[in-house]
Amino acid sequence: METYISIALITLSVLLVASVLLQQMGSGLSSTFGGGGASYQTRRGLEKVLFRATIFLGVLIIVGSIVYIAL
Repeated sequence: METYISIALITLSVLLVASVLLQQMGSGLSSTFGGGGASYQTRRGLEKVLFRATIFLGVLIIVGSIVYIAL
C-alpha cells in the first residue's frame, strides 16, 4: 500500500511542477522592481484551468502526505 501512495505522490508532484511552470508570469522581473505598473488581469480559459488545477494538485499532495504518514 505504501508503494502505491509513494508512486501517486511522485506523480502528483511532477504534475504540480508542470502546472506551475506552464502558467504565464506576466512581464517578468521588471514588475518586481517597480517598472511594470500595477495592473490586474482576470484569468480566462486555459489560464484559469491551470490555476485551479495547481490548487487542486497541491491539496491532493497534502492529503496524500498525511495519509502516507498515518500508515
